[in-house]
Amino acid sequence: MDCFDIAVVGAGHAGCEAALACARMGLHTLLLTLNLDSIALMPCNPAIGGTGKGHLVREIDALGGEMGRAIDDTFIQSRMLNTGKGPAVHSLRAQADKRAYAQRMRRALFAEPNLEVRQGECGELLTENGAICGLRTTTGADVRCRAAVICSGVYMDSRIIIGECSWMGGPQGLLASSHLAGALRAVGLSLRRFKTGTPPRVDAASIDFGEMEPQPGDMPIVPFSFMTDPAPLVNRAQCYLTYTNAETHRIIRENIHRAPRYAGTIHGTGARYCPSIEDKIMRFADKDRHQLFLEPEGLDTNEWYVQGLSTSLPEDVQLDMLHTIPGLRRARVLRLAYAIEYECIDPLQLRADLSCRRIAGLYFAGQINGTSGYEEAAGQGILAGINAARHVQGQPPVVLGRDQAYIGVLVDDLTTKGTNEPYRMMTSRCEYRLLLRQDNADLRLTELGHAVGLASDERLERMREKRNASQEAVARLKRTWLPKTAERDAWLTAHGQAEAPSSVCAADLLRRPGLSLADLSPLLPQEAQLEPGVREQVEVTLRYEGYLEKERRQVEAFRRAEDTLLPQGFDYMTLDGLRIEARQKLTAHQPRSLGEASRISGVSPGDVAVLMVFLEKRRRETQSNPQ
Repeated sequence: MDCFDIAVVGAGHAGCEAALACARMGLHTLLLTLNLDSIALMPCNPAIGGTGKGHLVREIDALGGEMGRAIDDTFIQSRMLNTGKGPAVHSLRAQADKRAYAQRMRRALFAEPNLEVRQGECGELLTENGAICGLRTTTGADVRCRAAVICSGVYMDSRIIIGECSWMGGPQGLLASSHLAGALRAVGLSLRRFKTGTPPRVDAASIDFGEMEPQPGDMPIVPFSFMTDPAPLVNRAQCYLTYTNAETHRIIRENIHRAPRYAGTIHGTGARYCPSIEDKIMRFADKDRHQLFLEPEGLDTNEWYVQGLSTSLPEDVQLDMLHTIPGLRRARVLRLAYAIEYECIDPLQLRADLSCRRIAGLYFAGQINGTSGYEEAAGQGILAGINAARHVQGQPPVVLGRDQAYIGVLVDDLTTKGTNEPYRMMTSRCEYRLLLRQDNADLRLTELGHAVGLASDERLERMREKRNASQEAVARLKRTWLPKTAERDAWLTAHGQAEAPSSVCAADLLRRPGLSLADLSPLLPQEAQLEPGVREQVEVTLRYEGYLEKERRQVEAFRRAEDTLLPQGFDYMTLDGLRIEARQKLTAHQPRSLGEASRISGVSPGDVAVLMVFLEKRRRETQSNPQ
């Protein structure tokens, strides 16, 4: 019988980060995957990042994860999204060479000395005294372990659906996991069925790019990893934009009865924020067109991804509607679009460290928790991996708060509110998004990553240098005054700025709309030498100083609620004043703090007030009866 400290089931984006975290923290780790060829597979969009998602990748990197470095090594086009808005919602997105990305992640896994990777399927979870003690593969091998992380993605009892055709299977022709769902039910976990989908892939040789709008990448390129040197990074591919039209919509409407969701043959709940093209046409009937992005799947393949055309319509309908679209009128389909249904768990069965409430040492991460997206999966993966390792080491768990990280927002939403549809991270889900920007993820999380044994000494030192340089530059600009001179006034006029009658503070000048530190370099040559990352911190700190301070005060109030602890194992059914729904939810969930209780669905502000009175009463009783 093989013995490991930790077993990780599934080698998608969650499993890769979980396994690497465990191994790098010194634990002997097994990574078990259905198919070695599907490691870090991108079965849907061949890209990393995007709105809200880019924040997650930066945080994974700051903690010492692999995703950021892997995409920096294998991207073919990079763009910063939402640059027309404030820095809180700027999000990096990079088009990946999907095969190169998978190979890059595979190399990282096989190079890790504490990690063993095997092909196999988990068929049974082994427990002793309410704790995980191992797993049994479908071929009969027993693996002993002290903790396990389940990262099965969309493979559990998965079913592929194209029109009237369906079969049990995983993404892109891979096998489904046919035993794991039963193993989870056998240990008392409840499951539900979700659905996602993917668009067709078309042959580049059949695309008329002249009918579409080019979408070039950005220059200079901003890397995902805080350890990547941006200087040698270049875009190597171009994407294109096209649109559906009235004819496309007519074909879809006339065949809507053949769409599996409308025909009643799909029972899983789909993603609200990534609807199929037929859902878009039916839900947004007033729209006369919808955007479609043509994106290459790599540099050595003819496959192009038609982003925005996710569907499960029959093959003949897919071809007919595709051939109405400018640039795709002669398109040859290499892979049909499809929907996939799969089993996942109710994440309310998990704690904030992603551990299972029922079974000690059992952790879950990724789409099995009801999320969608590679980045959401990887963010959960590294947190679950850290906590599985700390469980084995006898250390307290790491819990990321909503005020610390987007990963914290994601996990808190899942474990306190739950989700009735595939969960997608968005900047709007974060209350403190000006403080939790993608550009300062290293300042927020590197020390934590270093403390648990993931972030390197070099990474920590680089973060500290950035932080110190930023703070020193802010202080310097606040005490630097530019006297009234002909040179200064000429510069102000050249930059469309009103002349100042006397000396002006350099910090106040930087706060003026449209001015950057780069613009100020003729007047402040010292600041021109700052690193790009430092300049960004300085500009955001000074321009949004009042708003940042306001959010910090909000965070202080939030932390007071988080620090107000509730008793564990308490029977809230005995607490008068609570509504019956709140009693049931609180008893089942056993929230750690007053703040966590306030975010549970079904717990009202009135219920929170009752809890506050209850806690104050307990405090007074404890003071009067210290024994």
